[in-house]
This record gives sequence, C-alpha cells and structure tokens, in this order.
Amino acid sequence: MESIQLKNIIQGIPKAELHLHIEGSFEPELMFKIAQRNNITLDYDSVASLKKAYKFNNLQEFLDIYYIGAQVLIHEQDFFDLTWAYLIKVHEQNVVHVEVFFDPQTHTDRGIAFETVITGIYKALEKAKSELNISYRLIMSYLRHLSEEEAFKTLESSLPFKDWIHGVGLDSSEVGNPPSKFVNVFKASAAQGYKLVAHAGEEGPADYIWEAIDILNVERIDHGNRCLSDSKLVNRLVEEQMPLTLCPLSNLELKVLENLEDHPVAKMLDKGILATIHSDDPAYFGGYMNENYYETAIALNLNVSQLEQLAANAFEASWLPKEMKEKHIKSVHDYFQSLE
Repeated sequence: MESIQLKNIIQGIPKAELHLHIEGSFEPELMFKIAQRNNITLDYDSVASLKKAYKFNNLQEFLDIYYIGAQVLIHEQDFFDLTWAYLIKVHEQNVVHVEVFFDPQTHTDRGIAFETVITGIYKALEKAKSELNISYRLIMSYLRHLSEEEAFKTLESSLPFKDWIHGVGLDSSEVGNPPSKFVNVFKASAAQGYKLVAHAGEEGPADYIWEAIDILNVERIDHGNRCLSDSKLVNRLVEEQMPLTLCPLSNLELKVLENLEDHPVAKMLDKGILATIHSDDPAYFGGYMNENYYETAIALNLNVSQLEQLAANAFEASWLPKEMKEKHIKSVHDYFQSLE
C-alpha cells in the first residue's frame, strides 16, 4: 500500500483513544508558554533543546523529565490549556472518544490542590464534548512508586468529584512495584463505584498481568506486552476478552522493544486477544493516534482488515454504553466498506 494512501485511510478511521496520560501530551511549545506565564524557568533554554532531551533508555528516564514538565502546571487554566490542546489535536485525527488518565499525586505532592487539577481537565473535556463531539471518560491514576497509603489519600481527595471520575488506574515505575502492592486501595476504589484498570506487563513480567487481573480485579490491562511469554495467560485473556491497550511508539522510545517490527500487536490479534493501539504520552514519544497506527502498520505490514479490527476493538474495550459502542463499531465497519 502506498504511504500516502495508508495515511489517508488511517486519517479517516473513527477512533477511540483509551491509553493517554494528559500530562504526557504536554508539547514543548505549550510548556514554555505556561512556564513563562507562571514565571517558572525551565532547565532548557529553548523548545529545540527540550526536544533533544526526549531520548530515553527506559521508563524511568522518561518519568524524570515528565515530572519536570509537570512542575509548570499550577493554575486551573494551565490544566485546561493542556487538556484542550490535546483534544484539538486528536479531533483533527478523527478521534471521537477518549479515556484520559491524569496523575493527581504529581501535582498534589507539590502543593497544587486536587480541585485545581481536576477542574481544569474536566472543563476542557466538557467543552470538547459540546463543541467537538468527543465523548470521554476520566481515569485517576495512582503512582505506583509511592505507597498505598498515599494512594488512599488521593482516593479520599477524589470523593467530592466522584461524578467526574469514571475509574482508577495504576502507572509510573512498574518494576519492583507489583499490582498487589495496591490491593486494598483498589478494593476501596471499587467500593466507591470506580472502574479499575492497571498498567502491567510493560517492563514488568507476565506475573504482574496475572496480579492485576486476579488480585486487583481490573477490567482492562494497560500495555500487557509481556503476556505472550505465558500461554496460559494468553488463553485467559482470549477467553475473557480482557482488553490490552498497547502503545507502540511508547514501547519503541522506552526501549521496551528495540525495533517496531518486533511489536507483538499483530501476533495478539492472530491469537484472538482484544488488542488495541494508543499513544500513551504522545508529546514525548513522537506521535498521537494516527502516527501510532501508521508506524505500526508499516513496521508490521498490517492489512486493512487488521486496522479495522484494531479500531473496532478500541470501541469494544471502551467504557461507553453498549448502544454507543455498537454505533461506533458500525461506523468503523461502514468506513472500511466504503473503501472497497
């Protein structure tokens, strides 16, 4: 398939993004603008020098710079601007539904009120819903390098805003911080009506995926790359149609794999796993949804039916009500039929 033709096909696909950290969509240009507005001096003298720092050998190196960037976010307007910039971008890429992670602890730990963070994000999501016709769900993540006790404080802070938050997740440094470390706070979060997801099996072993499913009782696994090393786990994922939200360009940038040609998503589809593609932290990893679809399609020589399956899977894995899922999945199938 011609490169331009493939890009045009991908542009036209109605898409759902289920694995996106809003702080990871912080483009350098906006970061400098907000830093200036808040009288904060960054460690970099230009957008170009900051972009040069976006070369990572592992997850931790990325997290270090991710947290530096987050330091400039102080006011409600900052969180609004960050979220709105992301939503404008994905609207241009025909993303019609987003399920967005935010990391309250990244901000509350430096004295920013939970309310300030969530209000800015929420207002942007609501604006996109009315003006751009993008539906959304909001997921509050616990930082796994911190204690479960800290996560409980975050859960407590979230309760006045329960109507705005649809679920909780688990992110940050995976190795050495297994899902089981957070069993009690996940149980308490479920009791508050929050849906549950967790990052597992990105840099951590397949055992972490088992823990996320059996101990935390999640309904979706974020990443899950390592599942193919365990055939029993693969059978379980297929049997339960447990979704995996994979992030190919993120995996490449963080050296989870050396080459995109080694990405497991095509093998997962072949095995019947409900695999999906997303952008994770697009400002840092060189691509939003369309770039992730395109680069993965090129690297793995994906055919049109595999692209169709990935797009339909994402709506199937979403937290939209059944009738909305069916409507979007039909729009995916109708779109691909129109290409024939």
